[in-house]
Amino acid sequence: MIPVAVVGVSHKTAPVSVRERFSFTNAEALVLLESLRDYSGMTEGVILSTCHRTELYVCPGIDLDLMDSAVSALKRKVGDLVGGTDQYLYHYSGALAAEHLYKVTAGLESLVFGEAEIQGQVKEAYDSIRNASTVRPLVGPILNRLFQSALAVGGKVRSETPVGQGAASVASVAVGLAKKIFGGLEDRTVMILGAGNTAELVVESMERNGISGLIVSNRCLGHAQKLAKRFSGRAVHFTEMPFNLNKVDILVASTAAPYTLVTLEGFRDALGGYREKPLLILDLAIPRDIEADVGGEPNVFLYNVDDLKEIVDDNLLNRKASIPIAQDIIAESVSSFLDWNQTLEVVPVIKDLRDSWDQERLNQLKWLWQKLPNLPENEKEIINIFSKRLINKLLHEPMSRLKKGVGNGKREDFVEAVRYLHDIQNVGPEDTGDLKKIPNLPTLIDGIADVK
Repeated sequence: MIPVAVVGVSHKTAPVSVRERFSFTNAEALVLLESLRDYSGMTEGVILSTCHRTELYVCPGIDLDLMDSAVSALKRKVGDLVGGTDQYLYHYSGALAAEHLYKVTAGLESLVFGEAEIQGQVKEAYDSIRNASTVRPLVGPILNRLFQSALAVGGKVRSETPVGQGAASVASVAVGLAKKIFGGLEDRTVMILGAGNTAELVVESMERNGISGLIVSNRCLGHAQKLAKRFSGRAVHFTEMPFNLNKVDILVASTAAPYTLVTLEGFRDALGGYREKPLLILDLAIPRDIEADVGGEPNVFLYNVDDLKEIVDDNLLNRKASIPIAQDIIAESVSSFLDWNQTLEVVPVIKDLRDSWDQERLNQLKWLWQKLPNLPENEKEIINIFSKRLINKLLHEPMSRLKKGVGNGKREDFVEAVRYLHDIQNVGPEDTGDLKKIPNLPTLIDGIADVK
């Protein structure tokens, strides 16, 4: 059983008005995870929060009390919802949780099927928690392996199938929508609110399609200037944004602001009256940057991230043809992760076995030094190295067979045999909670069958 579970919400289960209430900043994610670790028995955790989903991954996922605490934490974040929160949430545990993360990272669960941005977002979420300065790490051996393997699966699916081919990223879909409104982007002026990765992707795609002008507005003028310089655009501070709004044809909002940036009242004040030519507004932010009522103004076409789904369908047929191959890759990877996890469960026994043999090696060397008191130090070192190599050689085949037996579902039988034959203290599944204390754990796990 893979000791991981996930609870979350996505574009498949909730509209943007609900999803934005589940949105976490990196700082907020860290606070929630530390609270779960300190008060709910969680040993590892990661929060993935993007425009289209918020997911909380926890370990040990077999702990029902922990899962209740995780769900409660998300409910507190959201507050009261009409009809309650449960209607929007989904949860998976064990192999299904691993399979879900693999699908998410490969883009199979994305609003824009196969889009590549999600893989970078998964990596960013994982790295953010893994590298956080906390008293105790929030990412340990289980989630380390899970997220690293998920990133590898995402790369493999994209390299071996057509899942990422064609114009179906958020940026390219935004450009496609603009073309539907204007017929083309030539002689069009674009304003970008925000200067993050999504905004840059949109700018790059629109620039390739012939826009004539670009205005970048950001709370940090330096960031705006950097992006504007790349595309021969002009940078303005957020405070100057209203004075430039009437000069643009397309407004792309993609900030991380926790509140609405453009209200209906502010929009009307900025335009100063009736707008004769069309204005396309693409609100890609979660929470939304643009008040929804702005879309009701004359000649204003406002689309949020959910609206992008309307123009995705044309790109889906070729991409979805790759689903069977992608699912085979994912199934194989889930099986590999399960085998690895079963091996992980016997790491304490393996460590005790190696420690026991090494201690006996040292005892025999001590006896030998007493018998050969005049042996030169350089010769002692040669013998010491030889003794280590001998132990490793003798352990190689038993460890290889133990790993194979565990992978075949015979964990208890093999572990009991090792305990009995080598007089090792009992080490059960409950002891795996201390795996983080074992030095060089990843090396030990991966090298069980590779002892030289």
